[in-house]
Amino acid sequence: MSMFSIFGVSGSAVSAQSQRLNVVASNLANADAVAGPDGQAYKARHILFQTVPMGGPGHAGVKVQDIRESEEPGRRVHAPHHPSAGEDGYVTHSNVNPVEEMVNMISASRSYQNNVEVMNTAKTLLLKTLQMGQ
Repeated sequence: MSMFSIFGVSGSAVSAQSQRLNVVASNLANADAVAGPDGQAYKARHILFQTVPMGGPGHAGVKVQDIRESEEPGRRVHAPHHPSAGEDGYVTHSNVNPVEEMVNMISASRSYQNNVEVMNTAKTLLLKTLQMGQ
């Protein structure tokens, strides 16, 4: 693996983690949402990553394969006086688990930071290599 392919691998990971952070932000923003006019509550979304070949043989990167909605049922709360309550007096909230989303956010943020650090280290090594040749 050449030093330059490190930038491709880390760059693809930074891009994928950025998309993951956007999905987490969307989930957290809708954590307390109730069923909309269509009767459906917001469903948490999760990102699926895929390893992809990049450049020559033996080089790989990562990309977002799919963004899927969670199949978990929405949280139901008995609130008969709520405007969105159904016939049975229950209100359906989103199925977003804020604690799980905060863990995802921390994980994605750290992965993003680590890949930026990998690129910075590779850049420093390349610069030092160039300086040796002077």
